[in-house]
Amino acid sequence: MSKEELKPLLEEVKKLLTEVKQLLEEIKATKMPEVQVVKELEGLKIKVDIGKLLRLPDHLRQTFIALAKLGEGTAEDVSNITGRARAIESAYLNQLTHLGYAVKKRKGKKVYFTVKP
Repeated sequence: MSKEELKPLLEEVKKLLTEVKQLLEEIKATKMPEVQVVKELEGLKIKVDIGKLLRLPDHLRQTFIALAKLGEGTAEDVSNITGRARAIESAYLNQLTHLGYAVKKRKGKKVYFTVKP
């Protein structure tokens, strides 16, 4: 193709990119409100911000839901629900704590986690 043949194609691409950029700016400007939803998990009612929960990676979401079912538990308790190794659940629970989804406290030699209110 010659330069003259490419020129209209490049103009069209430029136009489309401008439109995409404008749409992205509009999306960024639109802030969805935080929604608090009471979600029942096997008889336990906890307040869960569904938006935040859905932003979690699947492995952390599974750990969070298992902890929510327990109310309070150790990494071993959570691993009994998820079927994953205790060490894995310990790491995931610590990640949830650092992200602000869980609270960690020590009772004697055991470490217990609870869903952050």
